[in-house]
Amino acid sequence: MPALAERLGYPADAKLLVVNAEDLGLCHAANVGVYDGLHSGLVTSATLMVPCPWARDAAARYRGEDVGVHLTVNAEWDRYRWGPITHAPSLLDGDGGFPRTVEDVWDHADVDEVRRECRAQIERAILWGFDVSHLDAHMGTLLLRPEFFDVYLELAVEFGLPVRIPQRRAELLGFPARQLAAEAGAIFVDRVLSVPRTGARPLVEERLAHIEPGVTELRLHPAADSAELRAIASDWLARVDDYRMVCEDQTLEKSLAAAGVTLIGYRRLRDLARRS
Repeated sequence: MPALAERLGYPADAKLLVVNAEDLGLCHAANVGVYDGLHSGLVTSATLMVPCPWARDAAARYRGEDVGVHLTVNAEWDRYRWGPITHAPSLLDGDGGFPRTVEDVWDHADVDEVRRECRAQIERAILWGFDVSHLDAHMGTLLLRPEFFDVYLELAVEFGLPVRIPQRRAELLGFPARQLAAEAGAIFVDRVLSVPRTGARPLVEERLAHIEPGVTELRLHPAADSAELRAIASDWLARVDDYRMVCEDQTLEKSLAAAGVTLIGYRRLRDLARRS
């Protein structure tokens, strides 16, 4: 099987990078940050949290940008809550929102309710007018347990969408996620650059400097500084720093140029998935 870069029409030694902005729809500040990042040219893709309170605002702002669905079955913050868009009693915690922790979902969620909820999130995004480009999973909840990964993979194949798959070895994950996805014909990037939320910029620069050939995804969480963001997000400073990195200064632009990468969006992968 040719390398993913070759299947996308690039040389085998090409360094391709998807710069993905997560949490579109989370709040007003996230919507501003993500769309500004997309319009700056440095962010090439984003992911929408359909159940969140500001998802409809994100839909109203949409003008055809590369946006996927950030499948969401958790609401991790204490003072800011969201919940299922379907009837899913096993996906509710004591105060009416999604469970706060990954373990709570794993211990109590009904797999059929998870499947119905996630399918509804994709369908609602499509109904709102999004040309959905890919799937990924909020907090990795659907990725790290086989019964939930089955739902994730099933929906990717059903809708013909590429997915984010963890790079963890099968013996650590407990099951061969990437092998199963490849056997199902799913398309996924070669690697994902995950960085800590605080002080991420130097680490982003370092990892881009050593980027390998193939298709890599860089995950960011840009959000505009606001009283709203500071009130709801304990990691607001890191989100604002991501915003400044892609919208206000030249740090990321210089790092990309020095690394010799070619920026692509998830739609290139989606087109390959649907051809395949």
